[in-house]
Amino acid sequence: MAQGKAAPGSGVPIEYRTVERVAGPLLFLRDVANAAYGEIVEIQLPDGERRQGQVLDSRKGLAIVQVFGPTMGMNIEATSVKFTGEVARLAVSDEMLGRVFNGLGEPRDGGPKIVSETRLEIVGNAMNPYSREEPSEFIQTGISSIDVNNTLVRGQKLPIFSGAGLPHNQIAAQIVRQAKLRNSDESFAIVFAAMGITSEEANYFLREFESTGALERAVVFLNLSSDPSMERVVTPRMALTTAEFLAYERDMHILVVLTDMTNYCEALREIASAREEVPGRRGYPGYMYTDLATIYERAGKIKGRKGSITQLPILTMPADDVTHPIPDLTGYITEGQIYVSRELQRRGVYPPIDVLPSLSRLMNQGIGKGRTREDHRGVADQLFAAYATGKDQRALSAIVGEEALSAVDRIYLKIADQFESEFVNQRPDEDRTIDQSLDLGWKILGELPDSELKRIKPEFIQKYRPKKAA
Repeated sequence: MAQGKAAPGSGVPIEYRTVERVAGPLLFLRDVANAAYGEIVEIQLPDGERRQGQVLDSRKGLAIVQVFGPTMGMNIEATSVKFTGEVARLAVSDEMLGRVFNGLGEPRDGGPKIVSETRLEIVGNAMNPYSREEPSEFIQTGISSIDVNNTLVRGQKLPIFSGAGLPHNQIAAQIVRQAKLRNSDESFAIVFAAMGITSEEANYFLREFESTGALERAVVFLNLSSDPSMERVVTPRMALTTAEFLAYERDMHILVVLTDMTNYCEALREIASAREEVPGRRGYPGYMYTDLATIYERAGKIKGRKGSITQLPILTMPADDVTHPIPDLTGYITEGQIYVSRELQRRGVYPPIDVLPSLSRLMNQGIGKGRTREDHRGVADQLFAAYATGKDQRALSAIVGEEALSAVDRIYLKIADQFESEFVNQRPDEDRTIDQSLDLGWKILGELPDSELKRIKPEFIQKYRPKKAA
């Protein structure tokens, strides 16, 4: 029975001992009036242990609570649930920079809890489309295949599509270490959130961030595979709430890296299954598109505010299937995609980014004179075309032999090899400036005659093309 007079959602805590059943990560409580969606509850077990949960649904006196913790072996008759009347909030402050938290925003680095009067709702408010400012300005990652061919723009959401066993975590760590604003003294920081990763992966990230000093300008949230899967639903929202505080209250430019969104979607499917919902595509809930949008759309720039939030979500495509619901829905919401190629990885290329299917839809708004360099668009287009032609010639030469190709075709064949081995391929600790990457692109295009450089303006060819030794 319920103890106390106040009803849930009234702001006065009330305790219930009406747990009807437990299904996976969910508690079902009967005889509950006016429970508010998203309301935080405190669960007390018979042995005195306390856990937190959140109301997922409330109808006809039945409240469904997702538990942030294990539910196995829970004694439903002796378990009490207290409705706090508050939604999930995160205490935020400048002291979060350089800190490591778990998926619920609790310190996991041995440091003190964040004490702040500013406590923000983790769900956040939707950004008014009218208030959005067009994304612009270049963010340099130090990775040539991203900076030149798939440029990341401040305020953009640009996902990385990868697969099991590919080095997406290594790429993520490299971006966190190297990402910076070019020719700007504005404050820049990283918010990094990992969901469902192994302890080995978590230790790798922490070693990388600490040894290179990247942790000093980062806020890290880590949800391990051994942690409750329900934390995974909260983790990206914790990270984005932190990013919004730093961006819009502290005028910083924030890059949010989220890995792995596939683990997040698996947690959504687990909740939907426990609620016995009618499944959508491949068992995922029908509202997954809307749910992902509530995360991805928390990136951007707001008119009148100095700060910005740029998102770089990473997801592993099950069975490398780009038509799978997770990459498919992500592609609809975001502004492009970067593909990590299994074929390039087999060839020993790092980072194995395939520029041909990759795309940054906002690239033109962040490149050119005054942002990167005036020849950027032309060089990127010419490299793309030359590499695509070279790959065609590679397939043709496997059939007819290289001797059957024309002289120009053999140049394209050589360019394809050089593009992979010299331009795309770089050391994990190699941080290239955009000028170095563009100059490297010119070097690879160097053997093509001027008549083949159809995508670059003649004045740029004259100005930037390396002069051949006499």
